Amino acid sequence: MQKIRKGDSVVVLTGKDKGRTGEVIQVMPKENRALVRGINMVRRHQKQTQTQQAGIISKEASIHLSNLAVADSEGKPTRIGFKINDDGRKVRVAKRSGEVIDG
Repeated sequence: MQKIRKGDSVVVLTGKDKGRTGEVIQVMPKENRALVRGINMVRRHQKQTQTQQAGIISKEASIHLSNLAVADSEGKPTRIGFKINDDGRKVRVAKRSGEVIDG
């Protein structure tokens, strides 16, 4: 079970976007990387296709999972733990506040 998942709100801990928050678009567990909306933007040349115009476009580059932390309800970075619920489901728990992240 992963600590950071698609759709999570995360805080960047290090790098040029330190302190910024964004939503996880995609997680690549084999590479230990994630794409976060609006974070780690790079400019790339785009070849013209039938649907897209040629030119220089900005898009998100992946960022290492160790540089991300899940944002708790107050928007502060928190570590993630796991807990087995009464009904036997394994859920993620914020270490800072103790609240369950996925209901």
